[in-house]
Amino acid sequence: MTATRPPVTRFAPSPTGFLHLGHAHAALVAWRTARQGRGRFLLRIEDIDSTRCRPEFTEAILEDLRWLGLDWDGPVRIQSRHMADYRRTLLSLRERGLLFPCFCTRSEIAREIAASASAPHGPDGPLYPGICLRLPPAKVAARLASGEPHALRLNMSRALACLDGPLTFEEATRGRIACNPAQFGDVVLARKEVPASYHLCVTHDDAEDGVTLVTRGEDLLPATDLHRLLQRLMNWPEPRYAHHPLLADAAGRRLSKRDGAPTLRDLSARGASPAEVRALAGFPD
Repeated sequence: MTATRPPVTRFAPSPTGFLHLGHAHAALVAWRTARQGRGRFLLRIEDIDSTRCRPEFTEAILEDLRWLGLDWDGPVRIQSRHMADYRRTLLSLRERGLLFPCFCTRSEIAREIAASASAPHGPDGPLYPGICLRLPPAKVAARLASGEPHALRLNMSRALACLDGPLTFEEATRGRIACNPAQFGDVVLARKEVPASYHLCVTHDDAEDGVTLVTRGEDLLPATDLHRLLQRLMNWPEPRYAHHPLLADAAGRRLSKRDGAPTLRDLSARGASPAEVRALAGFPD
């Protein structure tokens, strides 16, 4: 019988605010899984969106995790310091004809969708209607030469044609699950204002860091289909996945920054100890 290898897990928050109990729950799931399995727990700061992320929140994340009693292995990976890596991945996909430039504004896409008799929907809403895929090559070249801002989208039909077999992933509590990345359509992998997308960066970094078990909220379960596609296209290793329920308040609402979930700093200021906060996050000592 083959021995189970110690897991490598990670916690990857975005520094757009202070950590709340939902973050604490996700961090503790990954940390305890690694520590109980005598593996490694990594910390990654997903700060590629310079319009929303702030350095002071990055510092606060590190402080709050230490206060909570968590430690991590190796240096913290700061995504904004690795943009060259993401550009190389985008270039590889583009050279294989798997990306196309999209010059559309949100309003243009919305009008096209509204004019459609039956716009298909995916996990993130209506799918991109293929406006820029229909542009003549000469017009695309001219717009690129002029320096017109554009996003980069994955040509989903071409990407799927590259697959040489079924696409699946291993979910810790459910076994093998079939993937359907087509439900995302021609997804954006680099936005006009952000040079690389979450989907691209997270799959790149999991491969780069040797993550073997991705623990994260069940709201990201559909995205796994797309991440497995990118892993296959780039010949990156396939990790296992464990999607956990999201922490909710007394009314059953998911804890989030948007809804004013109490932060760890709020709880500490009210006199809560790290042990009490860990218990509120679902991990009593």
